[in-house]
Amino acid sequence: MRKFELIAPCHFGLESILKREIEDIGYEVVKVQDGRVTFEGDEEAVARANICLRTAERILIKVGEFTATTYDELFEATKALDWENYIPKDARFNVVKASSIKSKLFSPSDIQSIMKKAMVERLKLKYNVAWFDETGVDYPVRVTLLKDVVTVGLDTTGVSLHKRGYRKLVAKAPIAENLAAALIMLTPWHGDRILVDPFSGSGTFPIEAALMAANIAPGMNRRFIAQEYKNLVPASFWKDAFTEARDEVNLNIETDIQGYDIDPKMVETAKANASLAGIDKLVHFEKRDVKDLRSSEKYGFIITNPPYGERLEEKENLLPLYGILGQRFSELQDWSMFMITSYDKAEEALKRKADKNRKIYNGMMKTYFYSFMGKKPEKKRD
Repeated sequence: MRKFELIAPCHFGLESILKREIEDIGYEVVKVQDGRVTFEGDEEAVARANICLRTAERILIKVGEFTATTYDELFEATKALDWENYIPKDARFNVVKASSIKSKLFSPSDIQSIMKKAMVERLKLKYNVAWFDETGVDYPVRVTLLKDVVTVGLDTTGVSLHKRGYRKLVAKAPIAENLAAALIMLTPWHGDRILVDPFSGSGTFPIEAALMAANIAPGMNRRFIAQEYKNLVPASFWKDAFTEARDEVNLNIETDIQGYDIDPKMVETAKANASLAGIDKLVHFEKRDVKDLRSSEKYGFIITNPPYGERLEEKENLLPLYGILGQRFSELQDWSMFMITSYDKAEEALKRKADKNRKIYNGMMKTYFYSFMGKKPEKKRD
């Protein structure tokens, strides 16, 4: 079997969750850096990581890493990589994304253009041709420059892993599926405990929680670009990985996962998304105002993404809205609440200091994930 070094990018601040996920599916982590985790694996790992990892953005096969401070150095070092081991003669290939942080080379378009030329020169020599028609499968390359260190990866995912395939309709300010999954993993919630999202929008938190409870792999019902890479990951590995994922599903479980929203259209959207995800029997969505949040159950969880108030006219409504949430939360016996928001007066409005808060980047927006811990349930005696 062929050995690869695989790179899994993720949201900044959630690398430890992704590291744990990778180790849980049986692979050795090589390096953890800001926004990405590198691990070792084979062809099977490419398929299983794409299908099973809930918190990654995508899976890249690492082609090489080198230092470059001039465009000449970038060209020569790129040309020296063994591209013929990854890209077939008829492939379409481009550097589809280049990002640069604290590096002397900072123009994404120039980096992409020069690296493409270097790849062409290398492959012309190896395949003994003067021109590439590029009529075959796409082999997209992604590059990051960090402090002049260039990391080159071949994308195996295609459409980002947060696109599970179930969210056809979204709310005005949706949270990405992989971010929602990571935030749930940061809590002590388990599938046998009640979970409520009082601002559920298109239903991402409840749906991701239900997928976890039923052990449904997030990529089980979608395709990946590397399924076309017959030279790298033969079809048998994908077939086995999909079969393994289907065998692990357990829909015969009892759950109490609920999502509320004041907008009836959003409630219908969430129900439709849950149905597409195949877990509509494991979640309950209804139209309900946050002021009506109540439960007689103990030791429950609120996990939510309330409005941030990005527009000026919306900010005026945040203080009373968060105040109502804080009041309703205080009346829930021994509950815990976990909340992602960029609203800087959240704790003041809730009238409670968080037990912990973690800085998370939701896209380019700096947010905080607040943890308000309730009392733990008593251990059951034999």
